[in-house]
Amino acid sequence: MARTVKLRLKPMVRAAAALSAALFVASAGAQPPGDPDGRAAALVAQMTQDEKLRLVFGYFSTDFNGVARPKEGINYTAGFIHGIERLMIPPQHQTDAGIGVATQPSPAPRGRTALPSGLATAATWNRKLAFEAGAMIGKEARLSGHNVMLGGSVNLMREPRNGRNFEYGGEDPLLAGLITGEQIRGIQSNGIVSTIKHFAFNDQETNRTTVDVQIEDAAGRMSDLLALQIATEVGDPGSVMCSYNLVNGVYACESDYLLNRVLKRDWGYKGYVMSDWGAVHSTIPAALAGLDQQSGWPFDASPYFGPALREAVENGHVPAKRLDDMVQRILRAMIANGLLDNPVPVVEPHKIDFAAHALVSRRGAEEGIVLLTNGNGVLPLTGGIKRIAVIGGHADVGVLSGGGAGQVHPVGGSPVKGEGPQGFPGPIIYFPSSPLKALAARTKAEVVYHDGKDVAAAAKLAASSDIAIVFGTQWTAESFDVPSLALPDGQARLIDAVAAANGRTVVVLETGGPVTMPWVGKAAAVLAAWYPGSAGGEAIARVLTGEVDAAGRLPATFPVSEDQLPRPKIDGDPASKTGRFKTDYNIEGAAVGYKWFEKTGKKPLFAFGHGLSYTTFAFDGMTARAAGKGDVAVTFGVKNTGTRAGYAVPQVYAAAKPAAGWEAPRRLAGWDKLLLQPGERRDVTVTVPARMLAVYSTRAGAWKVAPGDYTFTLATASDAPVATSTVKVGAATIPVALQRAAR
Repeated sequence: MARTVKLRLKPMVRAAAALSAALFVASAGAQPPGDPDGRAAALVAQMTQDEKLRLVFGYFSTDFNGVARPKEGINYTAGFIHGIERLMIPPQHQTDAGIGVATQPSPAPRGRTALPSGLATAATWNRKLAFEAGAMIGKEARLSGHNVMLGGSVNLMREPRNGRNFEYGGEDPLLAGLITGEQIRGIQSNGIVSTIKHFAFNDQETNRTTVDVQIEDAAGRMSDLLALQIATEVGDPGSVMCSYNLVNGVYACESDYLLNRVLKRDWGYKGYVMSDWGAVHSTIPAALAGLDQQSGWPFDASPYFGPALREAVENGHVPAKRLDDMVQRILRAMIANGLLDNPVPVVEPHKIDFAAHALVSRRGAEEGIVLLTNGNGVLPLTGGIKRIAVIGGHADVGVLSGGGAGQVHPVGGSPVKGEGPQGFPGPIIYFPSSPLKALAARTKAEVVYHDGKDVAAAAKLAASSDIAIVFGTQWTAESFDVPSLALPDGQARLIDAVAAANGRTVVVLETGGPVTMPWVGKAAAVLAAWYPGSAGGEAIARVLTGEVDAAGRLPATFPVSEDQLPRPKIDGDPASKTGRFKTDYNIEGAAVGYKWFEKTGKKPLFAFGHGLSYTTFAFDGMTARAAGKGDVAVTFGVKNTGTRAGYAVPQVYAAAKPAAGWEAPRRLAGWDKLLLQPGERRDVTVTVPARMLAVYSTRAGAWKVAPGDYTFTLATASDAPVATSTVKVGAATIPVALQRAAR
């Protein structure tokens, strides 16, 4: 039964909270009164050194590694930082992560609403939905007693086998940055802080704490760092979380280059840098390099920002002004996001509207499901079907979730028990949203389930059915990478057998990212459903039956095989937990994903941006023109030429002459998403920012646009051009500092 749990707020703090709340405008996106910088500075001036040190030192709010959690913290959550009662600074209660409110390993996990995976949200190509998704999980975080959410995951998909790709936004910096930035903005609209993570180049889980990423400055700024910069511009996160890995020989959480030079000096970022849990390796180097808060210290070898930092400040090894800067940045983020003016006074899970929140999750899942193939129009399912075989993937009871520290647990628990590792990052969790039941509720056909373990029996059921739907699953999670992009556990053999028995076989994929498909030519249709979240079964059924259009587009390239990747084998040794080694990201540089495929002339299985609809579209009148300040406006018309309502996702790609020095032949430069009724036509203008035409110059410390002709391609995927237009662009220099993004 839901209950209200009082936090340990003393009378003076409660009174201050009540007074501040009266002054706070409690609406989405509202800003608290006053100047965050000035207020933070005034508070720092009143603090003792002991109080300052309290704000830079974080605990794990779960018993771990022989260290008991702070009694003031919320049990089985990610972190806790003490507040300063006399100055009415509340404690920080931190929760994972970007898909919903997680519970750390616990005998009784809290049930909360899970969004579809971050990759599924990116597959929507819908900024409004991303904001609404963030606002929903941010609200649940607040009602769960948390005021810091460790979301905003935006690492680029350099490595399709990365076990955490499902948390991220795909392979393109513009798409990943805009979608993740909107989610951050949504989270913070609840008066809480969101992080952005992982800063930076944490693009594989194999040996993630010892891998030394080699990458040149310009290539990094035009790829992973650009994605993080765009997301920071859109979302204005209160905190940046530095990552586990090394970058060019230095740990990310003590990298002067990443934290001081790029983030704080060049971008002008005003928030604070927290560490990932277990990513701190020093006191003085980390503090001087720009780390502002050690988080979850029991994961580290030592409480580096505890007594050791106190001694370093007292001895002058870390200047007192640097400690003041650390504290001011933390306070500024707290003030700017309302933590002081509208603190979270109670844990109120009974106020969570799970039904309404499930609809938010379902909409995101529906718009993120990608129809990859649809031979002979087998989908959507029609009324003439009498028997449907549903095979595999526990589709009778639920949908799969990715694993790790950000694991959201469903209300009532997982319907599938005992699968996967029993320790971290397991066990494997399913959300109790049954595709089988949702499908049965939407058709008059008999719907019959088989678990797929007996391949011959599954094929026999398929042969006696009008349609066979095979659910292919791939569990991925934090702390490991998948050894292969193939579906595991002999599922290819199952699909082959079912497809041989029934030519109308549909494959629904619940995966953490791209997979290889040697069987793709045998299936009549293939849907990428990713990890579809709390209402994923309903979303899948609604797309299969055509209750809604297939609206998703790929945020990542699906290769034919691992041999097409910059690194056919992942660098490192999963069996080794010690010893540094290097991985060379300069192989592809900034040419990540589809850019690598175009640069090297490789043909993928499915291209970035690909996705089919249940209707058809026509495009006309494409023109490109200079729009001032170096921007380019691309205008065209879109018409629904089919008989059903459907989503068009027109994409604009830019190309420069070779002399411009681009990393690849083309870049995604903008897009739109439109729901059009049959026969409806709309004019669309996509504005391409000048920075998307530029190359980062390390020498100039700025973005440089080379003068000349630039070609803009209107396309339905990176490999599916519709029309082109060329415009002459003048030379331009764009500052590297953070820019306020259009919303």
